[in-house]
Amino acid sequence: MSLQAQNKKWTLIECVQYALENNISVKQSELDVASADIDKLTATGNFLPSLNAGSSIQENTGLNFNPITNNAQTETFLSVSGNINVGYTLFDGLRNIRSVQRAEISKLASQYRLDKMKDDISLFVANGYLQVILNKANLEVLKSQNQVTLEQIERTQELVDAGSLPRGDLLEIQATDASEKQSIVNAENAVQISLISLAQLLLIKDYENFDIEDEGYDVVDAGISSKSPEEIIAAAKESRSEIRIAEQNVELAEVDLKLARGNYYPTVSAFFGYNTRYTDATSFTQTIDPDNPTVTQQIGVVEATGQSVVSEFPNLITQEVGAPDFTEQLYTNDGIGYGLSLNIPIFNGFASRANVKRSKINLERTKFELEQAELDLESTVYQAYVDAKGALKSYEAAQSALESQQLAYDYAKERYDVGLTNAFDFSQSKLRYDNARIEVNRSKYDYIFKLKVLELYFGIPATELKF
Repeated sequence: MSLQAQNKKWTLIECVQYALENNISVKQSELDVASADIDKLTATGNFLPSLNAGSSIQENTGLNFNPITNNAQTETFLSVSGNINVGYTLFDGLRNIRSVQRAEISKLASQYRLDKMKDDISLFVANGYLQVILNKANLEVLKSQNQVTLEQIERTQELVDAGSLPRGDLLEIQATDASEKQSIVNAENAVQISLISLAQLLLIKDYENFDIEDEGYDVVDAGISSKSPEEIIAAAKESRSEIRIAEQNVELAEVDLKLARGNYYPTVSAFFGYNTRYTDATSFTQTIDPDNPTVTQQIGVVEATGQSVVSEFPNLITQEVGAPDFTEQLYTNDGIGYGLSLNIPIFNGFASRANVKRSKINLERTKFELEQAELDLESTVYQAYVDAKGALKSYEAAQSALESQQLAYDYAKERYDVGLTNAFDFSQSKLRYDNARIEVNRSKYDYIFKLKVLELYFGIPATELKF
């Protein structure tokens, strides 16, 4: 991949778009949409007449019936037949119409499932991305504070050498430095692990060169914090795929019930067929003998005199004739057939009745699932609203705590620099300050993520979320 080869830093939007284009689950959902298109094409095709053509060729040896004269004869001959058949369903209990309706609804449901999959993947990517930023921010806190510790070691060493401070203070700060370096190593590992997790989510295998753009991300409120839970829930019911999928499932069940009832109705079909044949078998024909065209035969006797009554008849002779040519036979030996067929269902072992009852049960089940989906969405959105509000309060509290710890740390540093406090007390103040900065980072990115979740429920597309 050229982007990876250049060691570029990926933005959040690039990560989300890349995931939507390459994630396997998204691709599978796209295949479901394509499959639904094929189902719709098949259902539409049921309105068109069926057209089939067939042909056969065979060679016969021995006693066989001539396919043209239908006479039995003993010889070897070749025969060819061909046919074209057209069929059209005039009425089938509206099942074809219902099938098209079902295919259209199924396609919509597949599209909504794809949309939901994209939203879920976008949230997974955003969460993983923010986790990397959080880990990097914590690493920077630890590094910056360790730099302060190194400066304090140098200054304390000078004071110890001058006899102004006991050697224990130097050892205390050196121990703090060792602990901070261990924390830095752990933080570096956390950054690397979170980067690998994000790369795996994006199906990127070049872990070593994968990195993200970790600057310019802050709390961006698109106005969602001013919305009431009721407003967000109402918007979620209008836009969220979970509800749309459940609604489409209800419509599918309704169409399935109509399809099942269609089996009660008769089916009327029209058909038309054309066939012709050819054979190279010879045949026999009777013709008048040109040399002796008539013969005289007795046809009776006069009863009174006993005199014979004779008459002349054509003198027929039997001759073997060859088969007519191929084209001529196709015209002379063809035939057509057409008509209507009616199929009336009378009894099929209660199969139709059972399918109707089964479809009714499934319809009721999907209605309950829709109701449950609405309840689940209300609960989820309300929980997301409470989580976002709580995360905001936690972030504000962490900022206030940081301000206090900043003042305490500055005061402790001033006292330590003039020798009014020992190294242990100073290191404890510094540790509390470090933890306060890390907590601000954690609460900040936690609030950002929960705020974006709320915006997603409000109907803002995942690719349009602002950070």
